[in-house]
Amino acid sequence: MNAVAARSRTRPPWRVREHPHVAAWLFLLPSFIGFAIFTAGPVLAAAVISLLDWNLFSPPTWAGLSNFAQLLHDPTFWSALGNTAVFTFTSVPLTIAVSLGLALLLNVGIRRIAVFRSLLLLPYATITVAVAFVWVWLYIPHGGLINSALALVGIDGPAWLTSDTWAMPALVIMSVWKSFGFGMVIFLAGLQTIPQQLYEAAMVDGADVRRRFLRVTLPMLSPSLLFVVVTSVIGSFQVFDQALIMTNGGPGTATTTLVMYIYRTGFQNYHQGYAAAQSLVLFAFIVVITAGQFLASRRLVHYDQ
Repeated sequence: MNAVAARSRTRPPWRVREHPHVAAWLFLLPSFIGFAIFTAGPVLAAAVISLLDWNLFSPPTWAGLSNFAQLLHDPTFWSALGNTAVFTFTSVPLTIAVSLGLALLLNVGIRRIAVFRSLLLLPYATITVAVAFVWVWLYIPHGGLINSALALVGIDGPAWLTSDTWAMPALVIMSVWKSFGFGMVIFLAGLQTIPQQLYEAAMVDGADVRRRFLRVTLPMLSPSLLFVVVTSVIGSFQVFDQALIMTNGGPGTATTTLVMYIYRTGFQNYHQGYAAAQSLVLFAFIVVITAGQFLASRRLVHYDQ
C-alpha cells in the first residue's frame, strides 16, 4: 500500500496543455454541437419527413418515395428551379464583376479609403427586407426614381415588377446592389496581400495593364475569388426575401424561386413531406455545384506566393 501511494504521489498531474489534440477537440466541440443541432439534425429530419405524408395537423403516414416521384410531374417545381438557376447564374457573375471592379479602384490608393469602403459596404449590412421595400418604391412605373431618370433621357421605363420580361432582371439588379459590398471587401483584402515585387517583375518583362491583371492579379486573387463564388452561389440558390417582398413570385410564376415554392408548399399548403423532398433536391443541387467548383479549383486556384 505504501508503494502504491508513493507512485501516485510522484505521478505528474494531467494537464490539457500537455495534450494538444485533446485541447483542439475541446475547442472544436462547441462548433460540432452547434452543427449537429442546427445543421445536421434538420437535414436528417428533412430526410425522414420527405418519406411521409404529413400536414402538421394529423398523424403522419408513410409515403415512401412518392413525394420525390411527384416532383417529376410538377411544372411549378421545375419552373421555380429554372427561375432560381437563372437568378443565380445572372446575379453571381454581375456581383463578382462589380465587387472586383470596385476593389481594384479602392486598391489604387484613394485617400480616406476606409470611408469609401464603409459606404460601399452599407447596402450589404442593411436588412434585405428594408432594402426590398426601398427598391419597390424605386421601381414604381409612374413616378418611381428609376423610370423618372430614364424619362430624362427619353426612355420610357417598363413596369418593372409586373412585367414577365423585367421582373427577374429587377430582382437581379437589386440583389447585385445589395450584395456587392461583401465581395468587394474580400477582394480588397486579397489585393492588399499580393506582393508588389510580382507587378514590378511583370513590368520589367514588358507586361501591360491587361497582362498584369490576367497573369498576376487574377492568379494571386484566385483563393478569394473561389470563396466569393462558392458563398455567392450558395446564397443565390436560397434567394427568398427579395422575391417575396418585391414580386411575391409574380407575375404568374416568373419570379417564384425554389425556396419560395418550398415555403408555400410547407407552410401555406401544409404539405410537409413534399416540401421536405423539394428541400432535399435543392440541397443536392447545391452540394453538386459546390463540389464541382472545388474540383475546378484544383486547376484554377493558386495558393502559393
